[in-house]
Amino acid sequence: MKLSELRKGDHAVILKIETDESLKGRLISFGIARGTELSIEECSIGKKTMEILVDDTLIGLRAEEAAKIEVEKLEIIEIDNETEKL
Repeated sequence: MKLSELRKGDHAVILKIETDESLKGRLISFGIARGTELSIEECSIGKKTMEILVDDTLIGLRAEEAAKIEVEKLEIIEIDNETEKL
């Protein structure tokens, strides 16, 4: 699944970044790397841009950048006021 397919409130872990080295380097400098967990905080109308939370940092991405990031969506459940990721 691509990062661009997620919706506000979704959580995911990054599996792969499929882009040129220049963009990959920029993403990594923001903490966006394989194995990183993230959440979708906001999406613009038409999903042209999205705001993700990575390690307590909000990062804005264009839809075409998000489409190059392969993720696994995490299911979040709450049990007795504690959050668990599946």
